[in-house]
Amino acid sequence: MGLEGKETPSFMRDFLDKCGGCAVIDGGFATELERHGADLNDELWSAKCLISSPHLVRRVHLDYLDAGANIILTASYQATIQGFEAKGFSREEGETMLRRSVEIAREAREIYYDRCTKDSSDFMRDERYRKRPILIAASVGSYGAYLADGSEYVGDYGDAVTVQTLKDFHRERVKILVEAGADLIAFETIPNKLEARAYAELLEEEGIETPAWFSFSCKDESNVVSGDSIFECASIADSCRQVVAVGVNCTAPRFIHGLISFIKKATSKPVLVYPNSGETYIAESNQWVKSSGAAEHDFVSYIGKWRDAGASLFGGCCRTTPNTIRGIAEATYGKLKDKCI
Repeated sequence: MGLEGKETPSFMRDFLDKCGGCAVIDGGFATELERHGADLNDELWSAKCLISSPHLVRRVHLDYLDAGANIILTASYQATIQGFEAKGFSREEGETMLRRSVEIAREAREIYYDRCTKDSSDFMRDERYRKRPILIAASVGSYGAYLADGSEYVGDYGDAVTVQTLKDFHRERVKILVEAGADLIAFETIPNKLEARAYAELLEEEGIETPAWFSFSCKDESNVVSGDSIFECASIADSCRQVVAVGVNCTAPRFIHGLISFIKKATSKPVLVYPNSGETYIAESNQWVKSSGAAEHDFVSYIGKWRDAGASLFGGCCRTTPNTIRGIAEATYGKLKDKCI
């Protein structure tokens, strides 16, 4: 149930119309993989499971589809050719694993649709839920995610890293994910305007027609983690023809409302938000610690407020679970008559 043949500018609005005005993105991937027994203490992080435990990747996708997600992201956030080669894999093996991330997500969607036709539960009998459109978004993590040193949380790559450096780094990976059949490309946790510019130029240079979204990681209500303004970053996304939605992820829930306001000033494209649980990641110790503000069980109640502020796609990032997404789906599907766009 994709949107084949749609022109890029109308792709997301058409999808949102099919969803009833709002759509649900999935939640934290690594958290769920670990809950199912995966050991992610590795530079490849969740991408490690593309090698060791593809069945767990498929299972997590299905968990989020069962919870009500309209968009599932592939397990490719930290999957790069360079990263796989650094772990001793050949270039060909790295390319295969990138393609596999999309294939596994597509398989999960087919399994889910097939299962829905046989399920007789009350929730599944609701046609608007059971036959909802589902997209596969190829996750592209930032250059900092590949470095695996926490730099995606601060956005400081040093003076030696240029727009050209970043384009060269991401180029083959993006092309492989597109060729594998993803419905859209999710450029996630973008920490600075430099990388946003690199993505925009790369999409144009390669003539990529697959729709994309740009999602930024922010440190407060008006700035991404590097200190660049979200308005400037969203403006770069707005100028890119292939970008069909703009928003924020891996950001504390308490900053989301203000960020939506700034993004809406920079673009008329649909706005997406998928915050983390409200905890703070400490790169030095590789740990999440509690911080003030909303936690996972709280931010679902903010969906209505964020919708009223102008967002139309909602999900979760780090430390959120299928329970989070189920809560968002119930809040969203209960408001299908309220247009978000």
